[in-house]
Amino acid sequence: MLVRRAILDDGTPSVALKKGDRWIPLMLMGCKNPSVGTDVLEFLRKYREEDFRNHVLEKLDSASDELASRIQKFTIPFRPLSFRDFMLWEEHYVNSVVGLLKRFMPGKYRTVSLIKRITGRFPIKPPSMFYEVPVYYMGNHNQFYESGRDIPYPSYTKFLDYELEIGLVIVDEVRNARGDDALRAIGGFVILNDFTARDMQVKEFRESPFGPVVKAKNFATGISLDVATADGILPRFESITGRVYVNGQQWCEGSTRNPAHPLEKMVEYASLEETLYPGEVLGTGTLPGCAGVEIDRFLSKGDTIELEVDGIGTLENRIV
Repeated sequence: MLVRRAILDDGTPSVALKKGDRWIPLMLMGCKNPSVGTDVLEFLRKYREEDFRNHVLEKLDSASDELASRIQKFTIPFRPLSFRDFMLWEEHYVNSVVGLLKRFMPGKYRTVSLIKRITGRFPIKPPSMFYEVPVYYMGNHNQFYESGRDIPYPSYTKFLDYELEIGLVIVDEVRNARGDDALRAIGGFVILNDFTARDMQVKEFRESPFGPVVKAKNFATGISLDVATADGILPRFESITGRVYVNGQQWCEGSTRNPAHPLEKMVEYASLEETLYPGEVLGTGTLPGCAGVEIDRFLSKGDTIELEVDGIGTLENRIV
């Protein structure tokens, strides 16, 4: 099930459900619970119940397509309460380090390229903690831009990059979650674009005691209007494909195959001696191949970038 948050023609909000190529407002389908009918997080939590899910699907099947005309616009599905961005794929780490060396440290790049020619692989691996736990950094949850909004080009970068990620939407309050409880806390999935200033990232890595995830990352994160319910994504998470288009041209494609850690481990580690609350977002990290630094192609003012993830939808922003 795909979900959005809509504003109706009378100004009232409603959860909207996708039916074919149309979006049907839940509040016009006889929903008797205003919080579930207007709040995407509440809907995702309730949708996990089999009886409610069957009832909604039955009502949606019989709903008139004409109800779609009552939607005036779509808005950000919810305001993230926090943002933890993980890194699940070793391949992306290696590709990104190689790309950064090639662009910003050509001497070191020549050295690692020579080693690759001799040994058959780059002498680059993530730090050991990457393999022990799903590592993450804390991003700026107040700088989320929904699909359709313009992204201001940061004044301090000449190498603005994109990163195609999938976001896990937390819908339960959990602390020290384990196993099925950790997995159940994931109520839905969104598309994320972790915009990155690559030259600032290198500067922060070299000079800052707080590492390369401050001004390099925290100026903007894209989030899709589309939210996929957990039941449609969890069973097939490791076989999802995503693509990146810039000005209508496909730049790259990647897959969720072979993550270093399963999704429940992300929730387990994030909730370790911390309480997670509904509305917090956990980013998976970039799908391998789906960042400009991996192919040495960066964004310019005026570009329109669209991310597409099978089973979730699209995320489009223009750089201004």
